[in-house]
This record gives sequence, C-alpha cells and structure tokens, in this order.
Amino acid sequence: MFSVKANKIFQDVIAKYHIVNTVDQPFSNIYEKDTNLLEHLLYRKCWIDTVQWHYEDIIRDPQIDPVAALKLKRQIDASNQDRTDMVEYIDGYFLEKYKEITPKSDATINTESPAWGIDRLSILALKIYHMNEEATRVDASEGHRDACQMKLDVLLDQRVDLSTAIDTLLEDIQKGDKYMKVYKQMKMYNDDELNPVLRSQK
Repeated sequence: MFSVKANKIFQDVIAKYHIVNTVDQPFSNIYEKDTNLLEHLLYRKCWIDTVQWHYEDIIRDPQIDPVAALKLKRQIDASNQDRTDMVEYIDGYFLEKYKEITPKSDATINTESPAWGIDRLSILALKIYHMNEEATRVDASEGHRDACQMKLDVLLDQRVDLSTAIDTLLEDIQKGDKYMKVYKQMKMYNDDELNPVLRSQK
C-alpha cells in the first residue's frame, strides 16, 4: 500500500531532522531522483514541512528580534512556495503514472488531488511526533501528559483514516473510477506582476 511507504518515509525524515534539531542543518536526500523518484519527492516534501514546523515555533517567540522575525517570515514564505511546488511535483508523478488509464464514463473527481492528501499526511506525521513528545514529557504534569495522550490517540486514528482514503483514491484512479485534474495554486503574493506592492516597486 502506498500509505505504508509514505508514512515510513515521513517518520524517517522527522527522526533524522531531530538528531541535529536545528532549522539550519544541511539537507541530504537519501533517495536518488533517477532511480526512486517517488521516494525522493516524499522525502524532500516532509523535510520542507519539518523545517517549516520549527520556523513556525521560532517566530512565535515573544522575545524575537524584529529584524530576525522579518528574515524568518521571508524564509517561511519561501518554504511555503517550496511546499506547494513539491505537491505539484508529486501530483505530476501520479499524472504520469496513470496517464494511460481511461476513466470510466461515470468516473468522478475527488475533492483534492492525491498529493494534497499526501501533504496532509506529512503534516499529520509531524503532529503525531510532537504530540507524542508532549505525552511522554517527564517534566510535564500528569494532567498535561494525559491530555496530550488523548489528543495523540485521535491523531493516530486520523492517520489510519487519511492513509486509507489516500490508498483508496489511488486505487480508484487506477481502476478508472476516479480521475485526476490538478489545478496549479497560482499564488499571487510572490509575483511582481500580480502583487500590487511588488509591482509598485518596479
């Protein structure tokens, strides 16, 4: 099943990041693009999400220097663009994989593409990792740990459901019961022709 592979890769990425546990650490993809394209894309996608998760922690520091905060905001913007690009690359992989499939006459489209479901699965892996940290944190109160364990149980259940939904969607596309139609995000705020503030600086 696809989700088994994806969840394992996401867990590996998150564990690897937390060995050094800093947003400035170098990135190295353990999967070759030419021989393991899907794994390569999933690994890169989760690394982007993991770094951004920690960017978001840092920028919420009430004592952060305003100049550092502005720099970090730019990094978050760039990370968001990378995240979106990776989703589109992953959808491109599936479009290529299923390009010979002819949808049935009564085939329907899903509310989201496979890669946007995978995006949610990657973020969910991060929630699970960090909620587990809180549920087992020895310096936290028993009440805090118990509350976090309850949340963790819900997240784990959500991962089962989301994994099943993604696997079912891919199977339905392969059988012709569903078809893919991918819309580019068409983000406007980074485009110096579409963002009026950037356009005014030209």
